[in-house]
Amino acid sequence: MRRMVCLLAGWVTAVVWLGTAVSAALAASATSAASAAAPDPALVARARKLLDQVPLIDGHNDLPWELRQRVKNHLDKLDLRTDTSHLEKPMHTDIPRLRKGGVGGQFWSVYIPADVAGADAVVQVLEQIDDVHRLAARYPDVFEMALTADDIVRIHKAGKIASLVGMEGGHSIDNSLGTLRQLYAAGARYMTITHSKNNDWADSATDAPKHGGLTPFGEEVVKEMNRLGMLVDLSHVAPETMKKAIAVTQAPVIFSHSSTRALDAHPRNVPDDVLALLPKNGGVVMVTFVPSFVSAEVRAWNAVKDGEEARLKTLNPEGPERVKSELEAWVKAHPAPAATAAQVADHIEHVRKVAGIDHVGIGSDFDGITSTPVELTGVDTYPVLLAELLRRGWSDEDVKKLAGLNLLRVFRQAEQTAARLQKERPASDALIEELDKGTDKKGDS
Repeated sequence: MRRMVCLLAGWVTAVVWLGTAVSAALAASATSAASAAAPDPALVARARKLLDQVPLIDGHNDLPWELRQRVKNHLDKLDLRTDTSHLEKPMHTDIPRLRKGGVGGQFWSVYIPADVAGADAVVQVLEQIDDVHRLAARYPDVFEMALTADDIVRIHKAGKIASLVGMEGGHSIDNSLGTLRQLYAAGARYMTITHSKNNDWADSATDAPKHGGLTPFGEEVVKEMNRLGMLVDLSHVAPETMKKAIAVTQAPVIFSHSSTRALDAHPRNVPDDVLALLPKNGGVVMVTFVPSFVSAEVRAWNAVKDGEEARLKTLNPEGPERVKSELEAWVKAHPAPAATAAQVADHIEHVRKVAGIDHVGIGSDFDGITSTPVELTGVDTYPVLLAELLRRGWSDEDVKKLAGLNLLRVFRQAEQTAARLQKERPASDALIEELDKGTDKKGDS
């Protein structure tokens, strides 16, 4: 009985805190929404013209995973030539909107959940890479596979969209450098070192630190990526992993879809001391549109919602339907605050302030998120974001760097590093059990 009284007392305290947090979040949201103005049509038109000159290269779109969930392996069951925003469950991506958004190059994320491990992870990542190739074959007038920076430029000039593959989660190589090499041969041009959990050789931003960033085998993975010309992606990893990877790599790194901790202390965002390392490294942070990554108010609301869901589950351990209905009622009574294009622009400008104009790009995470900033609702809206930066006084040349020129530079530097390293050393034959002796290799992925 005493335990129940204590629990109830704790819940009362939590509810008071939750109510205060929700009120603050909603007030901030109202202020953001009030300050959001319709973009200047002239600036949007100016942005579109810039994207005729340089390819807009988005660092992260989860369309392959979205298609896997919706139609499994049957790509003919969903026509990307139609507007997918009108589906019963709307999507962020389709061909008409890609065209309207001026997209010139897209890294399609081949995402593997962190709880999928071993051979299953390798199979799933290969199947998604296959889907990217099949999409290019299905819509040959729209997409073409790109393996190099020059490919992106050539495909954009031909009026098509360069399709690139980005692997999300280092656990998908199953601790095998040979698998890493074969995934590169299949078209993968970046790999996100971790996802939401540590893997056997690297620490995630959202898991308890275990490896001090990277193990010796993790360092060897980075070195082998350098030798291949595969971009080292540090989104989702712990700050210590970011710093260790930047210290080890001989090529510029990327953050395919991250924002800044100074403006929103989400654990997956990039701290200023890491941003400060980018001028020397040459890397680029591709600022994301994920609402909880760009809006501290949204992140606070999500935490409140998670707390309410946990409370409901505790009160109704055998009533999942009741938990669902009561949580839906709670959300209706406490609607989520809105993230805005202006907040995304704030993160872009913060990267520019700390790291410099040469170290910022765009990585939306479209079709990998359930909500978007209010003005950035799909792949047709990139010109709206660029127009906001033009309104703030950005020059055409600086907008071009953000849109794609910075990523092209990083890609070319990675290719140049690979050409040099391939002359200096053969493929690594290192094994995790040899480099990471005495480390438990099970249960981390």
